Amino acid sequence: MRGADRNRGHLWVVCCALSAGLLAATSPAAEAAPAPLYSPGAPGAGDPYFPDMGNGGYDVGHYDIRLAFTPETGAIDATTTVLATATQNLSRFDLDFQGPLTISKLSVNGRNAAFTRSGAQELVITPPDGLRKGSPFVVSVSYSGVPRKVDDPALGVSGWVATKDGAVALNQPIGAATYYPVNDTPTDKATYTQTITVPTWLTVLANGEPGPTTTRDHRTTFRWSMNRPMASELSMLAIGGYDVTRGVAAGGLPNITAIGKPIDTKPGQGKVFNETTAQIVQWESSLYGPYPFDSTGGILADVGVGYSLETQGRPVYDQRTSDVDGDLLAHELGHQWFGDSLTPARWSDIWLNEGFATYSEWLYQEKFSNIPVQQTFAKTYAGEKDWSGEVADPGRDHIFDDLVYNRGAMTLHALRTKIGDRDFFRLLTLWPATHRYGNVSTRQFIEFVERLTNRDLGSFFDTWLYRPGKPTL
Repeated sequence: MRGADRNRGHLWVVCCALSAGLLAATSPAAEAAPAPLYSPGAPGAGDPYFPDMGNGGYDVGHYDIRLAFTPETGAIDATTTVLATATQNLSRFDLDFQGPLTISKLSVNGRNAAFTRSGAQELVITPPDGLRKGSPFVVSVSYSGVPRKVDDPALGVSGWVATKDGAVALNQPIGAATYYPVNDTPTDKATYTQTITVPTWLTVLANGEPGPTTTRDHRTTFRWSMNRPMASELSMLAIGGYDVTRGVAAGGLPNITAIGKPIDTKPGQGKVFNETTAQIVQWESSLYGPYPFDSTGGILADVGVGYSLETQGRPVYDQRTSDVDGDLLAHELGHQWFGDSLTPARWSDIWLNEGFATYSEWLYQEKFSNIPVQQTFAKTYAGEKDWSGEVADPGRDHIFDDLVYNRGAMTLHALRTKIGDRDFFRLLTLWPATHRYGNVSTRQFIEFVERLTNRDLGSFFDTWLYRPGKPTL
């Protein structure tokens, strides 16, 4: 787990480490020391749902993405710099990078490195010298071309999606590598800077906080920084014509919202969207504890993917009108605590994202529409048709099914009934506070609840999370 300031001065640390290594190599002690053994990093992170995603042997601290976009062709010209630390003695390592993008230059610690591309997304990099365990290193990859989205038969569209006036990148679960080289696993969170250059008539939004914009030769460069650890599947980029509204949310938190110009046809919707976002963030902060990021907001746009996504700090809502749906906002903003700050250790744990976000909708309906949570639970319980599958292990092709969303939320309400409101609402605050910016598993959650309540809840969780079939109330 990395805090906001870990990567400041990282390049300086790398340079010092490299200089120290050169000095050590010329000393008599270094000459006498046995040569370390180096081995390749793993070409996958070990998640059974997505065995090719992610890689082993290193930990990424920061991504610096510098990208120029040409709307006439849909092409990008980019350089991504990855700051990482070796977790073993590395002879070579992989990044995830997919699609037709052409690499023109690749270096490790400022020196040209050999590379090959294999399989669907493996970029295999062999540095000029082995990388010692514990040493920081810098990878720079320059590339260009037209990114290609992922369209998975079971999981839908992700990655770089071309739109009528630009592009939107939505990366859950396997899309980040369509436009930048990445260790594409939720367990390797990192901070980000994105510097994006576009023609002056376009606007760019991304995760985090905006930096200064500059204009030259009819092109504008936008700068965005996410200074809290972020999983790659939560990174986001939106290029197009947008009407942007700036306000504040809880405690003066910057609140940046935007509506795509093609759908921003109803006067005043920018203000409505911004103020509704602020209201929900304030209310959810009262339930879940302090908002975990340095700004909030959201983007309404006609992307054409058929879903909304909890992209970190600034969710994206795919829709064809500028109508503001409070239930939907409550869901995606609830994810900022459950799914973004707390991210699953494995994709099988995704109910910890979607169950809590769906329950956020139920709580919102009770608070603002006078629909009791118990009533929503009873209706969902009675109306659910498919009770097959395990909530805590839905299978790769079912991570976005009702099994995860509705039955995940029902599990939480059944837990609330079991342990009582006092412990349940303490759980809603303490769980995200304890694991802030980290990765969590279903087993950790069960143990956390049992410690909090001083109760053995094994049978309850076995029934609701691990056993197919409709639980008896």
